[in-house]
Amino acid sequence: MVGPPADVTDQDLVERARRGDEGAYDELVRRYTEMAFRTAYVVTGSAADAEEVAQDAFVKAHRALSRFHPGAPFRPWLLRIVGNEARNLRRAAGRRVARELRAARLELARPPADPERAAEAAADRRALADALDALPGEQREVVACRHLLQLSIEETSAALGIPPGTVKSRLARALDRLRVHLEGRRDG
Repeated sequence: MVGPPADVTDQDLVERARRGDEGAYDELVRRYTEMAFRTAYVVTGSAADAEEVAQDAFVKAHRALSRFHPGAPFRPWLLRIVGNEARNLRRAAGRRVARELRAARLELARPPADPERAAEAAADRRALADALDALPGEQREVVACRHLLQLSIEETSAALGIPPGTVKSRLARALDRLRVHLEGRRDG
């Protein structure tokens, strides 16, 4: 079975899903599964938990479609649900965000073929990972959402359940800390 054309908007799919078209909701799930998983992973630090959270969030979003505001963007609304589910799971399990950037390390630039440049690139990646690990969890989450998941300020706000101004201030403090940490490494 072929899904809807790529030019079908999220809003079209939401409206069709609200009228009972399961295929339309399946398409929304297909479009946002990876984003939901990655967002949940940033908050939970666990792939298994992130998978569970993403599934639960899609079920809750489906049940809440009747309360979705027509014309509102779907992605931030879904990410708010994902973020809430992830925080609820983390609280219930008594866990803190541990190493949410493990997966992101794999996505950093590949080392160049030149052995000397490869060694420098590996050292740079290790330094960046160490600097990110040294950030307080709240700042690390914001950096991960904005720069690794490439979420907007509004989407980061929705995913983490904090106001946009808080996203901006945490991001600014985190980037300042990263800059100081990495410049100190270069100078030292």
